[in-house]
Amino acid sequence: DEMTGDHQIWNMINSVKHFSITPTIVELTCMDKDNMNTLVSNILCLSPRLTQSLSDILYHKTKGNPLFFCQLMISLNREGLLSVSLSRRRWEWDEEKIQLRKIPDNVAFFFSKMINELSEDVRTALRVMSCFGSSAKIS
Repeated sequence: DEMTGDHQIWNMINSVKHFSITPTIVELTCMDKDNMNTLVSNILCLSPRLTQSLSDILYHKTKGNPLFFCQLMISLNREGLLSVSLSRRRWEWDEEKIQLRKIPDNVAFFFSKMINELSEDVRTALRVMSCFGSSAKIS
């Protein structure tokens, strides 16, 4: 729903169809607040009561989009806003900094930005690998 018909991804999908390749389009629905908190609780191995405030922030930022949520969690961990505390033996996060963190409203833009941050060699490899379908053996 977030990508209009003129988005680059649709151009790419339409172009591969010319090579008799049928792309698989997976449609994901958004999570509600309770499901997101359950997921955060399971990922961080903490009780839902402890993760509720983080989940609320993540839900507000991702609007429940599962792909956006996963990428945001990875990004927060890489930036040190969500990390393991060895002394406390649990995950910790900085709610204030996460709340203030600017993220794109558009999931496609978020993914495009992340892909563009990869090296040119990796982007080329991804383009080639995507022609092989959902899996390929790398040797």
